[in-house]
Amino acid sequence: MTFIEKLRCLFTFGQGVALPLPEIDTNADPMALFKLWFDEANKSGILLPEAMSVSSVNQAGQPSCRMVLLKEYDDDGFVFYSNYGSRKSAELNANAKVALLFHWNVLQRQIRIEGSVEKVSAEQSATYFHSRDRGSQIGAWASRQSHTLESDTELAARVDYYTKKFAGKAVPLPEFWGGWRVKAHYLEFWQGRANRLHDRVCFERTDNAWRNFKLQP
Repeated sequence: MTFIEKLRCLFTFGQGVALPLPEIDTNADPMALFKLWFDEANKSGILLPEAMSVSSVNQAGQPSCRMVLLKEYDDDGFVFYSNYGSRKSAELNANAKVALLFHWNVLQRQIRIEGSVEKVSAEQSATYFHSRDRGSQIGAWASRQSHTLESDTELAARVDYYTKKFAGKAVPLPEFWGGWRVKAHYLEFWQGRANRLHDRVCFERTDNAWRNFKLQP
C-alpha cells in the first residue's frame, strides 16, 4: 500500500479524526499528497479551501503577507492571479522568493510551501481572465491595486469609465494583470494531534528529486 493509500484509509476509517500519519515512502510524491488533502478540504465544507496566504519580502527585508485564492496547480507549481502593479507583485519582481500557507482548521491541517515565482504566459492569464465574471474583469481595469485611494468616488468613477469604454464588446486582458506561478522546493504537511504531538511531514527538492523527512512538533 502506498503512502497516499495509507493516508486515505486513515481519513476514511478514522472518520476525520486526527490520527498519526504513516511512515512516508521514500518515493512519496508531495503533489499527490497535496491533491489528496486539497480534495478532502473541498469535500469538508470549509469556506474557500483554496484560500492561501502569500508572503513576500521587500528590498529592505520587510516581509508582508495577504490572502489570495489558488486558481490552478500541477507539478509545475501553484498559480494565483493579481495586478502586476500591486505591492505583492512589486516585491515578487524584486525578490522571487515566496512562501504560501494553507490552513484548514476543521481538519486540523496546514500546508507550508516555499519556493520562487515566475509569471505565467499572457495566453494562460487571458484564458483565466476571460473565465471571470464581467464585473471582475471591469474591476481589474478600474483598480490601481495597492495605490492610495483619495475617495470612494474616485474608484466608482473608474469603474463607470471602463464599463462604458468596453460596453458591447469583450473586455481585454490588461497588460498590468496576470498570473504568478510558485515553483515549490519545499512542502510541509502538518497534521494536528492530541497533546500537541503533531505530525510534520516534509518534502525538499534537491537535484530534480524529492527527499522526505519528519520534523518534531
